[in-house]
Amino acid sequence: MLYLVDDEEILLDVAEATLTPEGFRVKKFHDPEAALKDFRQAKSKPELLVTDYAMGKMNGLELIQKCKAAHPSLKTLLISGMAGAEIMMGAPVQADKFLAKPYPAPTLVETIRNLLAA
Repeated sequence: MLYLVDDEEILLDVAEATLTPEGFRVKKFHDPEAALKDFRQAKSKPELLVTDYAMGKMNGLELIQKCKAAHPSLKTLLISGMAGAEIMMGAPVQADKFLAKPYPAPTLVETIRNLLAA
């Protein structure tokens, strides 16, 4: 199971349409607080958290930090169209991988497969 978190619904739909045919099970959230609540309550934690960086109430690094506090082995992919990988410099937590928007669909699939295989 993958958690996809982005405040832009269309991007969630595109990611789901890209990943589902590749055999991935996804759960989408447009609100990072809803994703965090679901994550904390889930009996079976997701294998990977894919989150946008720039979201209203909570940014992607904050979400990663809070999820990893509850599940330290969680693998994470941070995505952003506003900033580069330098946003992780000095952050209290690091994403396992960073992907800049826009990205080709095959790149998302390959990145996720590589993260899950690591």
